[in-house]
Amino acid sequence: MYETEGNKILKNEFIENPGYRPGYLPVFLKELNTNVIISGGMGDKAQQLFANNNIEVVVGAKGPSDDVVKMDIDGKLKSTGSVCKEHAHEGHCND
Repeated sequence: MYETEGNKILKNEFIENPGYRPGYLPVFLKELNTNVIISGGMGDKAQQLFANNNIEVVVGAKGPSDDVVKMDIDGKLKSTGSVCKEHAHEGHCND
């Protein structure tokens, strides 16, 4: 989890995943005041659940998280809009 202000990363911290419950992660992250989620890939339903919680979804990201977040706050990270169609993509959903 990153906290940013302007074009600076103020802090980052590991937040333990609360475990899988359908539709819960977007609510959990919204309660933590999350406004953007950056991912390599994500399914359509998950993207919609985040959007329903007013969390911007950026998919297609690659690279170390510090670099990706810096790209986002500098306005250089663009979502590919890709949608994962199956669970067995073995980490290649953002291709």
